[in-house]
Amino acid sequence: MTPSSEANKGVGFDAERNDIKRTTSVLSSDSSAESISVRVQIAKESEHEIKYRTCSWQKTAALLFSEYICLAMVSFPWSFSVLGMVPGVIVTVTVAATCLYTSLILGRFCIKHPEMRDVCDIGQYLFGGSQLAYNLTATMFILNNVFVQALHVITGAKYLNTVSNSAECSLTFGVCVQISLLSIFQCSAPRKVITAIICFLVSLPRTLDQMSGLGTFSAITMGIAVLLTIIFSGVESHPFGYIAGQEPLVTAIPIPGTTYVAGMSAFLNITYTFVGQVMIPTFIAEMENPKDFPKALWAVTIAEVVIYTICGAVVYHFVGNQYVTAPAFGSLTQTYKIVAFSFAVPTIIFLGALYSNVAARFVFFRLFRESRHRHSNTIVGWGVWVALVAATWILAWIIGEVIPFFSDMLSLMSSLFDGWFGFIFWAMAYLTLYPGKSKWDGPLRSAETLVNYFFILLGAYITIAGTYTSVESIIESYQAQAVGRPFTCASNAL
Repeated sequence: MTPSSEANKGVGFDAERNDIKRTTSVLSSDSSAESISVRVQIAKESEHEIKYRTCSWQKTAALLFSEYICLAMVSFPWSFSVLGMVPGVIVTVTVAATCLYTSLILGRFCIKHPEMRDVCDIGQYLFGGSQLAYNLTATMFILNNVFVQALHVITGAKYLNTVSNSAECSLTFGVCVQISLLSIFQCSAPRKVITAIICFLVSLPRTLDQMSGLGTFSAITMGIAVLLTIIFSGVESHPFGYIAGQEPLVTAIPIPGTTYVAGMSAFLNITYTFVGQVMIPTFIAEMENPKDFPKALWAVTIAEVVIYTICGAVVYHFVGNQYVTAPAFGSLTQTYKIVAFSFAVPTIIFLGALYSNVAARFVFFRLFRESRHRHSNTIVGWGVWVALVAATWILAWIIGEVIPFFSDMLSLMSSLFDGWFGFIFWAMAYLTLYPGKSKWDGPLRSAETLVNYFFILLGAYITIAGTYTSVESIIESYQAQAVGRPFTCASNAL
């Protein structure tokens, strides 16, 4: 053996020893069964080329910020216009507190069960190990993520049409935003080819640790976009579409004639923005120390309550009921609109890529449970990974063409998935944390148990009533010819 090979071997052993040392130092003060299980997982991964449990709580916070500081937050002014200023603020704070609580319960559940890598494992556990429950949860999980990607296809098309003054076909723009390889050949303009390539590349990293840096950048630029929207709505002389003599109307309560469908849609828009728990098990599964998760969650929740409330209240105050749009960029005059909307581009690209990445990861891990392709840079592994990512975006593009409404898409996603992934699952997780009579141990525990039973009922109501109102709203939007028919070149510019 040559001296150089001996040196390389020494470097490899040193790297492995450092990995194990790092693992031990992270949780050395904690000898619980859960922490030991995490240490074992990290130690096993130390021998692999691709390591997954590498996220610090700061990097997890970055991923959460990128998930929650998102495009949906610019729908809050529209929701406030439907609900009224006072109910809008109350609903925002209440939903935030509820989602914070359920997310903390979810965190405790994942810490107790570190072997569970995603919401599908949890779904199977909560329903007594049922394979049917696992398959249904997996279907909902993948569809949830693909619907989020579809929202970004819609928004990307809106942006490209807005900045180009609708000079190109919306259908083509939608294809450009989705990252399938076919989009590169369908788009002739250089900027569309660049968009397709960037979106494709952003979705390819196979660990969340690699995605966290981009997540931080995405959250920062989206925060700037929202800040500019707030400022521009105040400094512009009139909102976009202003009619002389018809000043913006702002109300403390819903205006007379507000329908149940409109009110429920506004509530679902707000709920969707806060309910992101479906991704949290995957994030925790890649943390070095899952017990640090509450730090990341509290940081993000405080920020989102402040930003969402200010965005909704201030922009609604300046643009009023008549001129508000979803997303709120459309309420700004052309120059301001383009500037603010442009800062949202990294989020349009990254957040859709994050959801694609997580959906593809779920299928990839099931295909290669114990295979070397899961942890190594093999041609087969990368080939399957690329194909899975591309498949999610092709499906997202189709959904985005069939349901090309921003606010209705948010409402439909919320009603279909948030009842389960935002409330029912985590109330059930709470009941497993306190089995038998322990859930009634004292007045405070009993009150908490009753609250969780209420969350199960609330989740069921959101699913049933929300789906009805979302479908009704989509039908009304088509009847009002708010957009063109599916798979047409009609512009969806703001």
